[in-house]
Amino acid sequence: MDCIHLTGIRCYGYTGYLPEEQVLGQWFEVDVKLWLDISTAAKTDAIADTLDYRSVISLVQHLVKTSKFALVERLVATIADSILQECDRVTQVQVILSKPAAPIPDFSGKISIELTRTKSDL
Repeated sequence: MDCIHLTGIRCYGYTGYLPEEQVLGQWFEVDVKLWLDISTAAKTDAIADTLDYRSVISLVQHLVKTSKFALVERLVATIADSILQECDRVTQVQVILSKPAAPIPDFSGKISIELTRTKSDL
């Protein structure tokens, strides 16, 4: 199966366990891997025969900006499930959501959640 990778989707959102995360917000970074058949588009050179990934980027940005969950696990699952529901051609999706500046004292790394879903998981 073929893949389209969308990396570095950066959005400001309000998901987090701490109350200030849901009020002040923070930056999130999202990478998406989409499994679909792109063989027809490779022959026709027509966008109608593939996935217009701009719609996936917009969907991810909207969900990060408007969701207020306590856990990033819920946000990443919501993103994956929404992509599978909205994009008929996509058979499997992998979403990696990162918090590049998690509010944890003496921690300068980033936290990432990786989730893979298929249509049959819906």
